Amino acid sequence: MIRSAMILAAGRGERMRPLTDSTPKPLIPVAGRSMLERAMDRLQRSGVQNIVVNVHHLGSQIADRLRGRARIIHEDRLLETGGSVRNALPLLGNGPFFVLNGDGLWRDGPESMLGRLASAWNPNRMDALLLLHPLATAIGREEKDRGDYYLEPDGRARHRGAAETAPYLFASISVCDSRLFNGSPEGPFSLLKLWNRSEQAGRLFALVHDGDWFHVGTPAALAEAERVLG
Repeated sequence: MIRSAMILAAGRGERMRPLTDSTPKPLIPVAGRSMLERAMDRLQRSGVQNIVVNVHHLGSQIADRLRGRARIIHEDRLLETGGSVRNALPLLGNGPFFVLNGDGLWRDGPESMLGRLASAWNPNRMDALLLLHPLATAIGREEKDRGDYYLEPDGRARHRGAAETAPYLFASISVCDSRLFNGSPEGPFSLLKLWNRSEQAGRLFALVHDGDWFHVGTPAALAEAERVLG
């Protein structure tokens, strides 16, 4: 069982304006409950006891909402996905941990998605395990979305690179190990930098989500998610 998680909640959510002028994107309600609190609920039901959340834009709103449920890291500047997780490593410990985007939204398939990820995690083979979703069935996908990854028969993930399209989107959730960050830079950088390095070493794997996954990037996508969930 994976006991720790990092939720990335510091971004400004520019494409969701004007809603994000007054509300941080992870706290925008979808069918009556915010994306962030939906993720918190699922993590805690899955036995995750140590949850770390980074905040920046309108961060006091998130800190107030999650008081007593998570450990909050206030970032003076945006550190991007990789820099934010690296900054939180002292609170996440030395074992594996979930990393979730604060605006991630999904519905489980027959089993808990977080449970499937935890069961599939193998530290002897993996430095990171990504959740993927088929591009064709992502709810709220945009025409410009071209997919992010291919999935090899042995479960390894291969980034699209210069290819025109790929069949799977990164579905905003991963399992990472602290050793993934060995030699990582200080300051802002993307997790993709470390995943690419792990891919080259043959230690980047992926799991395909078997439930619904929502790309809530714009007010129009938010309305579609509410229609499906409502």
